[in-house]
Amino acid sequence: QVQLVESGGGLVQAGGSLRLSCAASGSIFSILAMGWYRRAPGKQRELVATISSGRATNYADSVKGRFTISRDNDKNTVYLQMNSLKPEDTAVYYCNAYSEYGSSRYRDSWGQGTQVTVSS
Repeated sequence: QVQLVESGGGLVQAGGSLRLSCAASGSIFSILAMGWYRRAPGKQRELVATISSGRATNYADSVKGRFTISRDNDKNTVYLQMNSLKPEDTAVYYCNAYSEYGSSRYRDSWGQGTQVTVSS
């Protein structure tokens, strides 16, 4: 079992910056990768960024060059640094952990989400 708690959301003006944090607890040794997803009103959930245990990263085209995902294993925390924010970034952001249990058994864990609102 992996528990995830997001923080750092809020209201910012376009062009501003925000850093989201996701603290993991429980069976953290089983985590293979972590990531950030978001859901805007009237839209499907979309992947924002992921980072593997080997520190390989992947970003949605819409955030490349503006967002940076990173991990701090000592604190069991993943971060999402968001710069040059746009109104279209407004959404609820969710933290995700992809874990392996035993042989060929995998599981996704999700946080409760944190609201990010970007005003123009």
